[in-house]
Amino acid sequence: MIKYEPIVALDVANIDQVIDILEQLQVEPRPIIKIGMELFYHFGPDIVTQVQQLGFDVFLDLKLHDIPNTVERAARVIGRLGVKMTTIHAAGGAEMLAAGKRGLLQGAQEIGAQPAKLLAITQLTSIDEQILHTQQHVAISLKESVQNYAQLAQKTGLDGVICSALEVPFIREVVSEKFLCITPGIRPQQAKQDDQKRVVTPAKAAQLGSNGIVVGRPITQSDNPQIAYQQIANEFKEEN
Repeated sequence: MIKYEPIVALDVANIDQVIDILEQLQVEPRPIIKIGMELFYHFGPDIVTQVQQLGFDVFLDLKLHDIPNTVERAARVIGRLGVKMTTIHAAGGAEMLAAGKRGLLQGAQEIGAQPAKLLAITQLTSIDEQILHTQQHVAISLKESVQNYAQLAQKTGLDGVICSALEVPFIREVVSEKFLCITPGIRPQQAKQDDQKRVVTPAKAAQLGSNGIVVGRPITQSDNPQIAYQQIANEFKEEN
């Protein structure tokens, strides 16, 4: 099974914090760095280039969701950035997902780069069963919703999904062995749950079969990000 080093989410406010954290994460093997909406909307593509120049692969988490033509054009731009992974909402439907994949491949081809892994958002880890039914008015269960989105993503040529580690076992029931499950909502023992609802520890994520975990605040807001990262990485390696 493909297994990535823990992915560190740079959910911070300014470039000085970014540089400070990356200087403390000069370990081998290096983590993939997740750049989300806050940093990208503030600094644009330059932040991706800057992180790459410091020797890190980038997971660009922009969660594309629009009409297919717009998504294809946006994904082409992302493809030209040479990132390792990026995201798109499965809720946009098969046509939009396929358009995103086309754009990403075309952009990567234009710069002679390996295409980014395209990962579909199933249900955000801030969503629980109650929100699914009372606010989204989805009649099926959270499990069925996530399985449906995972199957849709695989059928349209995507590389995997973003999901809670709690959902990995039943996603595995309906997708191929090579299909990736990258899991946010990771909190070490004693860490605050914050706004996440479907959370597990790094060790539990490994046990459930996650291909990679995404961890932000427990690393970036710790007194020593390098020690925090290494502890989480060691725990994720455990196969309980």
